[in-house]
Amino acid sequence: MAIKPYRQLFRLPGVRTLLLVGLVARIPSTATGMALTLYVVTVLKPDDYALAGLVTMASTVGMAIGSPMSGRFVDKYGLRPVLVATTLAQAAFWSTAWLLPYPVLVVAAVAAGLLALPVFSVIRQCLAAMVPIEQRRTGFTLDSMLVELSYMAGPALAVAGMTTLPPGVTMGIIGAGMTGAGLALIVLNPPIRSAQELTEPEVRVPRRQWLTPGLIALLGTAAAATFVLTATELALVATMNKAGQNAWIGLAVAIWCLYSLAGGFVYGGLSRGLSPLVLIAGMGLLTVPVGLVGGGWWWLLLALLPAGVLCAPALSGTVDVLSRWVPAAARGEAMGYHGTALLIGGAASAPIAGAVIDSAGPAWAFAVAGLVGVAMVVVALPFWRRRPVSADPGPAIVEERAPVAVES
Repeated sequence: MAIKPYRQLFRLPGVRTLLLVGLVARIPSTATGMALTLYVVTVLKPDDYALAGLVTMASTVGMAIGSPMSGRFVDKYGLRPVLVATTLAQAAFWSTAWLLPYPVLVVAAVAAGLLALPVFSVIRQCLAAMVPIEQRRTGFTLDSMLVELSYMAGPALAVAGMTTLPPGVTMGIIGAGMTGAGLALIVLNPPIRSAQELTEPEVRVPRRQWLTPGLIALLGTAAAATFVLTATELALVATMNKAGQNAWIGLAVAIWCLYSLAGGFVYGGLSRGLSPLVLIAGMGLLTVPVGLVGGGWWWLLLALLPAGVLCAPALSGTVDVLSRWVPAAARGEAMGYHGTALLIGGAASAPIAGAVIDSAGPAWAFAVAGLVGVAMVVVALPFWRRRPVSADPGPAIVEERAPVAVES
């Protein structure tokens, strides 16, 4: 591991600014789910977490549908028109959400999800355009680490705001943050095509040529990764709650996030990387026995270390491979599908892990989470060779010869 790859990455024009803007711009997006939940359970429908969950589910469904749509519009019309439309939609929703009755809020949450600011996919799409292929693994790994920091900040700030300020003020702050994020990206207007791609004639590639079983398998492994992470978080919280250690849950989750940051930092500095299949399968296998650890929550955290350090590398690995497999003309839509896969994995994980925790205990939730990750990798393995024809022939040849081996 070396610092040199990061230094080389930061020397690329515009990359440092893009990553910094991406870090700040994602914070209000990560605060939205917590803010909506707390607003419903404290104001609209006190202590009714089922109805609160319905609102967040409505928003998630909207985002899952809207993410690839936004990406396709970016591919077709450019970045700024999409950013203008989604920024206005977010400003309208968050400035009025606190005035809406519950049924209207559910419908509005779906619309706001459909027109969500595509900051996550846009940053990744622009990174793929601005960073040479041999440096993308470092770039996407660093971006994954910055996403981790955004998720550490956003929900915590939402809790602080909803518990200390009037709901309208907190939602207004989130709306202002969303608007600021959109405006920053509009002004920055990072490229969605590399200089070389801009010199080539733009050819519309039919979706059937790149959305193949191999790519769908890749998206499935991305969903499996977030399934493992969400279920692990729920199992960790349930274990500590059962032990009467609720006061330390925040610290425990933060330490777990630090594992991912450390693993990402090391992985991004390596000269060679691993296939996401290897990383996700490893994360799953190392999660399975975590629930067997006894002796207090510190031992549980220590047991999470091996799987935790693979979180950022696993997620960034799926983005890296996707950027190699998909033609530039469809990169935005493909990144949107990747975002949808991540949402589906997390959304599916919560009720399944919750049911396992309620029926069999948190230890089994760790096991189920890990086994699901491994199972998805096994399902994806036969399709890995049948991937789309890549615009980057060099790394693609390596992928065909060794689908789960080290990538260049």
